[in-house]
Amino acid sequence: MGRKIVGMISSYTGVSKTDWLWQQTPHPFGVWGNIQMLATAKNPDFLLLYNFHNFPELNSKKHQNRSFLSRFRKPFGEKDIDMPALLRGVPRERIVSLVREPPFEKMRRKRLAEYQCAQAYCGYVSGPDNFAPVPNYMPAIWYHANSFRELNEMASPEKEKPCCWMTSGIDRTAEHRRRLSFLKRLRESELDFDLYGRRLPDWAGGYGQFDNKWNVMAPYYYNLAIENYAENEWYVSEKLWDALLAWCLPIYYGSSAADKLLPPGSFLRLPSLDEKGVAYIQEVTATLDVWHERRAAIAEARQVILHELNLLNFLSNLVEKLG
Repeated sequence: MGRKIVGMISSYTGVSKTDWLWQQTPHPFGVWGNIQMLATAKNPDFLLLYNFHNFPELNSKKHQNRSFLSRFRKPFGEKDIDMPALLRGVPRERIVSLVREPPFEKMRRKRLAEYQCAQAYCGYVSGPDNFAPVPNYMPAIWYHANSFRELNEMASPEKEKPCCWMTSGIDRTAEHRRRLSFLKRLRESELDFDLYGRRLPDWAGGYGQFDNKWNVMAPYYYNLAIENYAENEWYVSEKLWDALLAWCLPIYYGSSAADKLLPPGSFLRLPSLDEKGVAYIQEVTATLDVWHERRAAIAEARQVILHELNLLNFLSNLVEKLG
């Protein structure tokens, strides 16, 4: 059997470039095991729908819910979705759908409809929901610009500062607003930490956006890794992977998924987003002792992320099963 080409489509903007995920393998051209990841391949052997939800059936329902007159007017820029063209002739049994969004309860009906649509086109449909066709953890992707070999072989970089947090000022959901409320508590506590991210409120005192996540995270010993969602046993995001790959010890607020995926001691569990949580962070970051104690566990977790949880490794194993 030769190596299989895996194409990709997504509803995320800016992720459909030819070399998507190529930085997550030590081999040229997106090769990992028995696959080559080539997002734009015209005739791939397999196709990944990566957080894709632009199904024509869902757009049709949206169209039906418009006012009577607006149903006859297509909004400017909106085009009919040609699913056969998007699927590039790949048979259903070789099309894989992976959902990556937090399973907020208020989005349950929408997510169920998306899963139902995905099953009409895909032989394997998975996501971090108990009601997903195949409930499962989200395979790891990370957002450092470093090559795989650099991340795999490097020792800990020089550390200079105690703690950082990358977040945003988005406040669309109750979970977002809860996170911002905790940020305000941290600022009022005068905790020594640096804040980075987009759309942060003026009172937060953040440094703003950044281009290279490694440059921001690597000089810190601790990182606040706070998920937008922490309620089920499946959801864990790149917040944890990025922190560990930068040799930070994550102070993590999220679901129990992290405990099942990573080695013991490789992250700290933030107990709550309240005064108790603030006190815990203050205690941990007051010294560098915990980081030094957990350094070996961080190193082990990095290898698990790079070689086992890696999305390319997941796809390679799945392609082997699907044939």
